[in-house]
Amino acid sequence: MGKGRTGPGGEAPEKKRKRKRMKRELKIFFSLLGIFLAAYLLPLNHPEVQKAILEAFRLLQWYARNHTLACVVPALFIAGGIITFLSQESVLRYLGPKANKLTAYSVASVSGAVLAVCSCSVLPMFVGIYKLGAGLGPASAFLYSGPAINILAIFLTARVLGFSIGLARAVGAVAFAFLVGLLMAFLFRKEEAEKAEAAIQAPPPPPARRPLWKTLLFFACMILFLVFSDWYNPGNVVVRTEKGEVFRAVVLQEMVGQYRFQLEQDWMGKKKGEQVTLAKDEIRKMEEPRTWVLAVYHSRWYLAGLMGILVVLMAWRWLGREEIAEWMGNTWDFAKLLVPLLFGGVFAVGFLASLLPPHVVASLVGDNSLQANLVASVVGVFWYFATLTEIPICEALGRMGMHQGPMLTLLLAGPALSLPSILVIGKVLGAKKTFAFCVIIALVSALAGMTYGALV
Repeated sequence: MGKGRTGPGGEAPEKKRKRKRMKRELKIFFSLLGIFLAAYLLPLNHPEVQKAILEAFRLLQWYARNHTLACVVPALFIAGGIITFLSQESVLRYLGPKANKLTAYSVASVSGAVLAVCSCSVLPMFVGIYKLGAGLGPASAFLYSGPAINILAIFLTARVLGFSIGLARAVGAVAFAFLVGLLMAFLFRKEEAEKAEAAIQAPPPPPARRPLWKTLLFFACMILFLVFSDWYNPGNVVVRTEKGEVFRAVVLQEMVGQYRFQLEQDWMGKKKGEQVTLAKDEIRKMEEPRTWVLAVYHSRWYLAGLMGILVVLMAWRWLGREEIAEWMGNTWDFAKLLVPLLFGGVFAVGFLASLLPPHVVASLVGDNSLQANLVASVVGVFWYFATLTEIPICEALGRMGMHQGPMLTLLLAGPALSLPSILVIGKVLGAKKTFAFCVIIALVSALAGMTYGALV
């Protein structure tokens, strides 16, 4: 026999490697082709295209300044810690394919709800627990519940948009975390069974290097660092300009030298719900309401700093050099995998959102038809919503004529997914599972919104 040809049993792995290599090269080719075609065909002299490019860079700058260091980077360290310090045995016991379903989905949903971060920030931790052996169903429930089951966002929804839609969002988000996970596990049950069998046949993991309480305390401090550094700011302000004008608004984005507001009242020819951008030197003062949420927000870096000091002290006392090096290596691997996709996705969302202004979206979701709810779900799935910003956006769309049914659909689908997160999920789960995850969220959200719209 020639080299590398050892009969049918030896050819299969070689063919599998060749197919995998071919798929990787095709992805690179089509990525390069897409960049080439965009550079070759984009009509840069068109004012709308120029505006869209500027909006894309504005959103990317906002993401880099207000979201990356405070949320994505801590999440990357937590994900690296999951791979390095959590035992595979514990993950399999509570979140594995063979774990008790009620326990697994409850743990996944509660874990995601405790984090209460946006879809991009929960991604590194999702990748970590999935690579460590968590079943697809519980991992999917965790991925949905993190951004969707946000207690503060649910209360704010009830206060701003109405009690009934706030209650519907709370019930829908909790139920969906279980439903999305169960549907994903059912659709890919054959692969999950193979994964469970492989886990059973794997050699027993080495004993834990330290007591469980030390590991739990270490992760608790890292998670609290993330919670405090990414603490919410509802953004309600009274703006006083240098010209003596006063108006109420919600801060949507802070960029270098600029703020973008959504008006809470008519001002200077702009209607309530419209967006305005002001240079920082045009603003004399911004007054905020006094709430405990804002008190924590303004103290967030002191609280996060305290958690960071505790993490450093525990690492110094409890971890060896090899463990720290392994932790940093795993964190860097996650950063290389996730950050380019997140930045590229945010840039694309900024570009596309400029070409699809809010009044166009509102015109498509003015009734409670299946089509209107599907439009809302698709917009929610691909759009990027920072934590809490979906509420003033829905409020503005409601004033433009958006029906209550599609509004709930957007609230259920929007925070859980976005184009940046879809790119990352596709890299980890593959196209088939990612497509199924997106379709499940879009369809279930649309059906829930349609049902709610019919009832109210």
